[in-house]
Amino acid sequence: MDNPTPRHGPPRRKGATPAWAAVLSAVLLLTAGCTADINVRGNAVNQEMLTQIQPGVQDRGAVRELLGSPTNVATFDNETWYYITQKDHTIAFSKARPLSREVIAISFNGAGRVAKVKKYSLADGRKIEPVDRETPTPGQEFGLIEQLIGNLGRFEQPGGGSGL
Repeated sequence: MDNPTPRHGPPRRKGATPAWAAVLSAVLLLTAGCTADINVRGNAVNQEMLTQIQPGVQDRGAVRELLGSPTNVATFDNETWYYITQKDHTIAFSKARPLSREVIAISFNGAGRVAKVKKYSLADGRKIEPVDRETPTPGQEFGLIEQLIGNLGRFEQPGGGSGL
């Protein structure tokens, strides 16, 4: 009567498989959250179309047909169009790092024809450090209470009476 029922296959350890499965699942989920994210932004220019643009030949309309609308136009004269593409690399919650950047500047002459085409890359960029100084203002700085008390009695009615 004490004969145990025969088992088929190798003996199984209790508790080992579900624990390892949970650990493996947690590790896979954490690593999936930290994978690199690559984003491409801007107006990617088709290089074959770009080679068709020749100075003195095309006008603004022809450039727009070949490359599409520019990403940006020069601030002061509208005579230069910029096509900007940037590829960024981001991991989890970190700040995006640029991997590559291409800026194509197409300048037009007074007649509206292409004058020159220039290409810039990430290596051509310059890092600019903003200045964190503040411009001082003349006079004293008053707190809220000083401003409220200082204004009492300053305003008079046209007939000579006080405004209060």
